[in-house]
Amino acid sequence: MDDLPTTVWVLLLAAALGIPTVTSVVLYRGAVATGLGRRSATGVAVAFAAGWGSWLLATGYLAGAAVYSGRGNPWFFVAVAGALVAPLLATRIPVVARILADPGTPARLALPHTLRVIGVVFLILMTLGHLPAVFAVPAGLGDIAIGIAAPIVYRRLARGTGHRAAVRFNILGILDLLVAAGIATLVTSGLLDVTPSTEPLRLLPLALVPTAAVPLAVALHIVSLRQLHTAAAAPSVT
Repeated sequence: MDDLPTTVWVLLLAAALGIPTVTSVVLYRGAVATGLGRRSATGVAVAFAAGWGSWLLATGYLAGAAVYSGRGNPWFFVAVAGALVAPLLATRIPVVARILADPGTPARLALPHTLRVIGVVFLILMTLGHLPAVFAVPAGLGDIAIGIAAPIVYRRLARGTGHRAAVRFNILGILDLLVAAGIATLVTSGLLDVTPSTEPLRLLPLALVPTAAVPLAVALHIVSLRQLHTAAAAPSVT
């Protein structure tokens, strides 16, 4: 993938780095909102940024070394699964659970998804002949739609409205990623015979998307849905 234009590299890195960066800011703001103090809030944000940054470096190195390449290679799926499970397990850490329990969490968690408008890069790569249309079109358009909807959902939740819209947004956001992942898997495995292949998704720099950006986005959707459910159930408990 050394022949990719600089613009494509910039867009891919913006997505891979931007989503966790905004997530760090969200954690900081949530910590301050719960009264943890700016020092503790900074500690949580920095810890997440350092941990996820380390994973980005690691998965970038593995992709660059072609560790994920090849049909039937399990390491690609191990990386994706690990990157999804890790942030979900982190929500069980007491200080993180306290931050996420803040009523403003679902609104703030919508913000990182704004960067999914960078999904336009899939359409660019399709026109350059690096990705098949059967994957690039639904993946690109789906991400763009979610990215455009994200700030709208944020504003509505911040005003105390839009609960149902937020639930639909998060469910559709997950479906968008699952559909894209499913198509990519079918193409790479050979079950869906198209040209070109989706093998570039396992190489640097594209591999940063499925092994880092996508798992984090799914985790954010899951956490948001959980908090929305908790908020909706709260009145019936009292």
